[in-house]
Amino acid sequence: MRTLLHHSDGTPFRDLNHNGTMEPYEDPRLSVEERVEDLLGRMTPEEKAAQMLHGRMLPGNQGPFPSGDHLITERGLTAFGMMAVPDARTMAEWNNHVQDLAASRRLGIPVTLASDPRHGFTTNPATAFAGGGFSAGPEPIGLGATDDPELVREYAELIGRELRAVGIRVAIHPMADLATEPRWARISGTFGEDPERVCRIITAYIRGLQGESIGPDSVACMTKHFPGGGPQAGGEESHFAAGRSLAYPGGQFETHLRPFEAAFAAGTAQIMPAYAIPAGSGLTEVGANFNHDVITGLLRGKYGFDGVVCTDFNAITGMEIPGLVTLPPRHWGVEHLTVAEQVVLTLDAGADQLGGETDPELILAAVRSGAVTEARLDESVRRILRDKFRLGLFDDPYVDPDEAERVVGSVEGRELGRQVQRRSLVHIAGQPPAGTRIYVEGVDEEAAARYGTVVAAPEDADLAVVRLKTPYEKREGLLEQAFHSGSLEFEPAEVERLTVLARTVPTVFAVHLERPAVLTPLAPHAALLIGEFGAEDDVVLAAALGRAPMTATLPFDLPRSDAAVAASREDVPFDTRDPLFHHGHRVTD
Repeated sequence: MRTLLHHSDGTPFRDLNHNGTMEPYEDPRLSVEERVEDLLGRMTPEEKAAQMLHGRMLPGNQGPFPSGDHLITERGLTAFGMMAVPDARTMAEWNNHVQDLAASRRLGIPVTLASDPRHGFTTNPATAFAGGGFSAGPEPIGLGATDDPELVREYAELIGRELRAVGIRVAIHPMADLATEPRWARISGTFGEDPERVCRIITAYIRGLQGESIGPDSVACMTKHFPGGGPQAGGEESHFAAGRSLAYPGGQFETHLRPFEAAFAAGTAQIMPAYAIPAGSGLTEVGANFNHDVITGLLRGKYGFDGVVCTDFNAITGMEIPGLVTLPPRHWGVEHLTVAEQVVLTLDAGADQLGGETDPELILAAVRSGAVTEARLDESVRRILRDKFRLGLFDDPYVDPDEAERVVGSVEGRELGRQVQRRSLVHIAGQPPAGTRIYVEGVDEEAAARYGTVVAAPEDADLAVVRLKTPYEKREGLLEQAFHSGSLEFEPAEVERLTVLARTVPTVFAVHLERPAVLTPLAPHAALLIGEFGAEDDVVLAAALGRAPMTATLPFDLPRSDAAVAASREDVPFDTRDPLFHHGHRVTD
């Protein structure tokens, strides 16, 4: 933190009176509550409505989304989810640019930049991103596999340092959802199937990002998807109409609240509701974003949560990617209502920000019609401003591009990421085979050459190392292709091919368990079976060849068949009959 506050070009920051004095809301000597109330009293309805939108942004005003410059200077938005993050210096400079734009407006309210996870290996345009030079670890499910809260907190602290360095101050994570429906496409973003383990890990993760309380050194967590997005009916994904409902055939609604209770105890700053309808829960059967029972009754009432509630993105208006696709809104259960009616319903439910929306007129029209009062806007804007003040954005929203380059992807950070990758590998079955002549599939040959002589044919090898992905059903649609849902079984032809390979040469199968794959036909033939959740090739090779221990345990059951999954209940942990390997399993030395 700089002690003298200046714009990125070196000119004084927060001298809006142009006479060396500050407005009361700019004075850090006052309490956060005093600063919030002073600023709130100066705001117009238009300025309040703009605060209640959480848009999307690409750095450098790239298409296909509206220009970030325009959304800040013309519409007054000050919250954005980053859809891409370039190298650390460029991102830090972009943060400083948008903060300059925001400071030039009448009240100078700083921008809050947010992001989905960026420290793994998965890229999905709606849920997670790789790249940007961050210190890569496993996907969140791999953090669950470590079952090591101290390690997770240490790694989350690193994630927080790297995000802060480039100007990202809100993490649109973690997911508090339980992985009780094995077919669900989002399992890699969870911490697993066991409520107890998930509670341990989510507590460590949030405290690593936020600290013991929200302050200038925090990245605020937007924990999702309340009241628990794991029990998706039929395992379908709620981004799409087929996944519009949650299901509770086992009556386990309360079980899915337990990780959120841990998140509340850890102090999560913000909450994102689920797209899906909590069908059969006893609550109103509309999507959680629109659901008064969920947000006001349960979240605000039972749990007393007074932080920011931001809806999941584009529940109301959908999203257009010009020249590519128009994605429909995820307004499950309220499709019959007009956009204006859906906005009123969302605000009446208790949401503070409309995720993905960028037009303040959506909210202003509701005020002008009398359906929403300005006092109702004040409730939400008060929470939104409070987080900006607590994060120190009003005191200094700028970052140092040189420091960003030093912090992001540092030698120490990358090594910690690799350590967490190693600690997330699960020894499922078998033992490492011996030999120096290696046949590989799905592995970089240069990496493999550091462990032996790479050969082109299995017949010439002492052992084989094959990296596999969990099977899934390919779906139509530009976005849906990125979500891996449906069957967890390998195609018969692939099973036959891999079985022949394993009969030819002792074979290590390292399976990327983004979901609980059905390994029943492969396990008997594997010399060694490894579960991984995002790891570099050399990390996998070291384990495959017995040069590094594997200490993690399965964060979910591995089912014996698709039929067992179909017969299980979506909301009940460990409900697949006679699993091939149980939660918590690993081979011990």
